[in-house]
Amino acid sequence: MTKSFVLKEYIFTFIFWLVLAIVLWCNFQITTEKYLAMIQTVIITVSSFTFTHFLTNKLLPKALREKKMKRFLVQVVMVIFILSLIFAVIFTYLEVAPKEQLPQSFSDQLPFLWKGFYMSLPASFLINGAACGIKFYKEHGRIERDHILLQQAHLENQLKLLQDQINPHVVFNILNHIHILMKTDTQLADYLLLKFSDILRYQLYHCNENLVFLNKDIEHIQNLVEVEKLRWGNELDVRVTWEMTNKKLFIAPLLLVTFIENAFKYVCRLPGYKGYIEISCKEENNTLYFCVENSYSDRAIHKKKDGTGGIGLQNVQKRLKLQYPDSHDLKIETNNNVFKVTLILKLSDNNE
Repeated sequence: MTKSFVLKEYIFTFIFWLVLAIVLWCNFQITTEKYLAMIQTVIITVSSFTFTHFLTNKLLPKALREKKMKRFLVQVVMVIFILSLIFAVIFTYLEVAPKEQLPQSFSDQLPFLWKGFYMSLPASFLINGAACGIKFYKEHGRIERDHILLQQAHLENQLKLLQDQINPHVVFNILNHIHILMKTDTQLADYLLLKFSDILRYQLYHCNENLVFLNKDIEHIQNLVEVEKLRWGNELDVRVTWEMTNKKLFIAPLLLVTFIENAFKYVCRLPGYKGYIEISCKEENNTLYFCVENSYSDRAIHKKKDGTGGIGLQNVQKRLKLQYPDSHDLKIETNNNVFKVTLILKLSDNNE
């Protein structure tokens, strides 16, 4: 809480009670002496401020934190009754010339006190109701701001954790393949190494923000697909389609790469069978249509316990819910040894 905010709150509180005191004095001085009206005003204002300050600055924040508003309502009623009793005593005894002659016996004075108490209830209720309403509004706003900040920090930490969980098997496989090529085809190994450096550079230096340019993220995916195609050669049939009309849109980094990694990881490579992977990426009217389809074998998936529902896809689903809660449609289908992922994503043209 900044100093300026605290100063404004103090000024507002001072003006509230000053206005109340002026209104009370203007009403009292009509029916009684001015000095006595001043005394009545001071006593009522000080007592009201003391009780309502305790109510709004001690009891109300505690009730909101502990979520015990029923207990707070009981406390409000008690404070209203106490203030009404104080007002009744003032109106009954603090008069220069009482409008009605008070009996000598205290028991006979009780009807006058009861009348003053009854007539003071609305004023006490309005004073406490206004003070509590203003304080409740400010406390509720503060709690909401703190909750939003805490939720935002939690989401950022969770997104960072999910983003950092990059499947390391791709890195190891590519490095091993480059190591083998260094002995047989140094030119191809050099080309793969350059592409692989571009992949790592993007993951290390361009993925620290919440959103990145779509063309950069697609370029990263294209590099990964090209490296995988060179690794597997004729063992796989890889077909890709890229239709990007506006590459300057923004997207969450590394959101699509898991689908590519899973396709190459779980594609069927059984002896005598040539697996296939088909990738389609199209942008139209600020909407991304992304589809990855690959063949797979029940036997191969059975051997890999993490299968098609591994942590990679789970992380992507969590990220989509966090970053695109109402602007994505993800479908994961498995049918006739074909695994297909379809994602429709509404993109933004700014990085906020």
